[in-house]
Amino acid sequence: MRKISIIEADLSSETHADAIMSLTNAYAQDPMGMNRPLKGNVKDRLIPEMRKFSGTLCFLAVRDEKAVGLANCFYGFSTFEGKKLINIHDLAVIPSVRNQGVGDALLAAVEQKAIAENCCKITLEVREDNRARKLYERFGFSYGEPKMLFMTKKII
Repeated sequence: MRKISIIEADLSSETHADAIMSLTNAYAQDPMGMNRPLKGNVKDRLIPEMRKFSGTLCFLAVRDEKAVGLANCFYGFSTFEGKKLINIHDLAVIPSVRNQGVGDALLAAVEQKAIAENCCKITLEVREDNRARKLYERFGFSYGEPKMLFMTKKII
């Protein structure tokens, strides 16, 4: 198995920004994403807005100098714990390297960052039919007690 390197992305690097855009767009096209590419206006503003948002934290999985996975994360805050948290918003691995430890390596990097930053927890949302649920469960994520549901209301 070829080595996977995980790097904390630098959004001021065009190479990193291009990899984040490419992988996020590929994830959007996946059945576990939106099953369609990001809209043009989203592509135009995604990286500039992520650069402006002080809570942005991205990790890239690199193999043979090519980005093959990413974790787009954002810092949040737990009022019940009085501490920061990290929310994994996107975890994506290109299909050709799935089931080869890339997701595990990305999650481990996020966890290491959460420990280093004295965060109280890592959160994520996952579709009920997402094949990555087993990865998250194996990595120690649980549905909690009481079981929580993620709800959304679009503001256009």
